[in-house]
Amino acid sequence: MTDHIEELLSRYPALSACGQGIRDSYALLEKSFAAGGKLLVAGNGGSAADSDHITGELLKAFIKKRRPDKSFLDRLSQIDGEGGAYLADKLEGSLPAVSLCNQTALLTASLNDVDGNVVFAQEVMGLGRKEDVFLGISTSGNSKDIVYAMIVAKAKGLATIALTGRDGGRIAKLADAAIIVPEQETFKIQELHLPVYHALCLQIEERFFPE
Repeated sequence: MTDHIEELLSRYPALSACGQGIRDSYALLEKSFAAGGKLLVAGNGGSAADSDHITGELLKAFIKKRRPDKSFLDRLSQIDGEGGAYLADKLEGSLPAVSLCNQTALLTASLNDVDGNVVFAQEVMGLGRKEDVFLGISTSGNSKDIVYAMIVAKAKGLATIALTGRDGGRIAKLADAAIIVPEQETFKIQELHLPVYHALCLQIEERFFPE
């Protein structure tokens, strides 16, 4: 099994400072997916785009061919011969991951009716289960909506991961695992977040789709 995290640290030596946090985060993700859990991800601005990016790498093939289980493919054909054959040829293995940044109706309703700072917390309230992981992305570590979502996640028994920079902020203190990349400026923090979550997604794919 390829150690994508070790490869990441060799390509980005500066990330050695948060190597343990990366490995701890992988362990939480691996445990969750093995138990049938899902990943909930949230962030603001560029971190919202990162949330979408992460879920995209998990919901379909990243670098490996992910062949769904034969029993599932057989059921497709039993339901509809032609459609099942088409789907069996096109579908890829998937891991459940949800970006909380795309619920337009909920986002706008929360902004208008309640408080925009609690919208991610509300989604975690509705979607989160104890076998899940919440990943909060904040370059400062202090984004209120991410902090509140993490508090709710912990109250519901989810494992929590912080992906941040600077001194880690509030979410690093709350999270079960914290990845604090060694940069201070927002864009530089975001530049290091991408290879970190790529490595995590690669390692997860290696674990659950070994062939």
